Amino acid sequence: MWRTLLTSALAALLATLLAPGGAAHSAPRTPGAENPAVRAGESRPVYSYTDAIRESVWVDIRIDGDADGRTDRVAVDIVRPREPAAKGRKIPVIMDASPYYSCCGRGNESQKKTYDADGDPVQFPLYYDNYFVPRGYGYVAVDFAGTNRSDGCVDIGGRSDVRSAKAVVDWLNGRARGYTTRTGDQRADAGWTDGRTGMIGKSYDGTVANGVAATGVKGLKTIVPIGAISSWYDYYFAKGAPLYNGGPDRLARGVESPEAAARCEHVKQQLVAGAPRSGDWTPLWTERDHVPDARKVKASVFLVHGLQDLNVRTKHFGQWWDALADAGVQRKIWLSQAGHVDPFDFRRAEWVRTLHRWFDHELLGLRNGVDREPMADIERAPDRWTTDRTWPPRNTATTALRPAKGTVPGVGALGTRPGKGTETFTDDRRLGEADWASAIDTATPAKNGFTTRPLARDLRVSGSSQVRVTVTPTTPTAHLTAVLADIGPGTIRDYTHDDEGIDTLPERSCWGASTPGDSACFKNTRARTADVDYTVFSRGWADLGNHASDLHGEPLTPGKPYTITLDLAATDHVVPKGHRLALIVGGTDRNLIVAPADTPTLTVDLARTVARVPLVGGAKALATAPHAVVPRESRLDGVAPPRRITPVPGGRTS
Repeated sequence: MWRTLLTSALAALLATLLAPGGAAHSAPRTPGAENPAVRAGESRPVYSYTDAIRESVWVDIRIDGDADGRTDRVAVDIVRPREPAAKGRKIPVIMDASPYYSCCGRGNESQKKTYDADGDPVQFPLYYDNYFVPRGYGYVAVDFAGTNRSDGCVDIGGRSDVRSAKAVVDWLNGRARGYTTRTGDQRADAGWTDGRTGMIGKSYDGTVANGVAATGVKGLKTIVPIGAISSWYDYYFAKGAPLYNGGPDRLARGVESPEAAARCEHVKQQLVAGAPRSGDWTPLWTERDHVPDARKVKASVFLVHGLQDLNVRTKHFGQWWDALADAGVQRKIWLSQAGHVDPFDFRRAEWVRTLHRWFDHELLGLRNGVDREPMADIERAPDRWTTDRTWPPRNTATTALRPAKGTVPGVGALGTRPGKGTETFTDDRRLGEADWASAIDTATPAKNGFTTRPLARDLRVSGSSQVRVTVTPTTPTAHLTAVLADIGPGTIRDYTHDDEGIDTLPERSCWGASTPGDSACFKNTRARTADVDYTVFSRGWADLGNHASDLHGEPLTPGKPYTITLDLAATDHVVPKGHRLALIVGGTDRNLIVAPADTPTLTVDLARTVARVPLVGGAKALATAPHAVVPRESRLDGVAPPRRITPVPGGRTS
């Protein structure tokens, strides 16, 4: 497919001098004849997976999290081809560091690690080992501190979690100590690797990949975060409004090993104290916010997220992506219509092909052109994808859209001219975005809805929006929701279903080599679709008590107006010609935020309310029909409202 890349004597000398982990990212190596796994510009499966070396090492993370008087060691399970080691040739590493290897499992089939009678690893969850080890990569699966076979305590995105993986990158590069057993003194080194490491993982795993990259650790060349958190505060709160009933201590109890459950109660109590249900920002959240440290990132980033992910919501990828752009980090992105789903389960063949080429480029240094391909792949309809050279597109411009009164209370217009007067709604915690959008043209007491006229041409929203609203509450507490919706018929992935946009089939396909204890064959999937009359595609929430500060809330004075900005999550959605763009303002968004203590009625000042929306083509792109007829009341056919997705790990939500 590609020309064979020849290696000069000078390039080989430089590669030797720079190993391990010292090769410059901007100057990829050019492996050739000395690497039999590389042919025609890509790595090929020439090594035996059956005969691969399988071993465990315990790496000292230099933290005594469980307060037992000695520093903690994390378990590192390794599988690597035997042939390069026999010839003294060093290889790169792909790593998935996770808290889920024993409690909950990984992937669509919830696979767990398994071991033989001697404690050596047998099954590595997912396909990374089966596919990449025969191609000349080492694969490393790390247990976070406090989970599975590791010492210490899990601390939900804090220093212990991040150090659990960072210390392994350091060990792979000769900067940390590893041991052959959990408690012994016999040292283990990583002389078999060149130190070049790529981290990959979904959800919590990808979150820690973000955190490790944000330390700027040397040797980490790329990360592939899938549905990952960028700031733990934004996982649990939205400007003071709780997104879940439980805090990080609940997640810690779900993933920790039985041994850690007893010895780590003090850490869980620290999580309770540091994450108050008030939603106030504390030092605990500062430690777990990776976005400010994007400037330290030296690794490239291949980011994947579901645009309807209501577990790790899309604000996480949006703010991380923007911060990485400001830092000049090399980036690539895939955005699907699914929820919290791995790309292996919504676009399998193309995903494996692309990931293969990405790791070949970033870790083997192959000049295969993947870095020159379009930056973004975006799913427009189930299994229909488009690409963009850059994301968001360069001609995207923030446009101010303003609500205006209509002839029916609570049902108004959305345009570029300021509105006048007020609208009122009463919080109803029994309702949410599905109820509001399905009744967009009906006067209902729990929401205000504003729509454009039917569009004269397609309108694309790409990036993160904000809604600045001035409201007057009747109670000392109030929560607000703002959503953008596409009003019109369509076929989407059914992200509200338990499987969040996929169906799992009984048939299997195989991706790599297998052994009796570790199969490379996984159940196939297909898109699960739904026909709808509207699509909510961006959401934001806030506690009105946080009007003066994103960090701290305060009681409200009934009857006094307050102004607050709601950050709407990043998206990329095309509102088709003939559809309408809607802005909906409501209170408690059932299933997606926790209700306030009171039941407020809120009066919206339309003249002081504005949505700032990133439109591709800017304000000129907002073309509407001159004589529009408002369609009949919208409805949602056969689709349940978004379900509550709890942070308790297990299944696809982990």
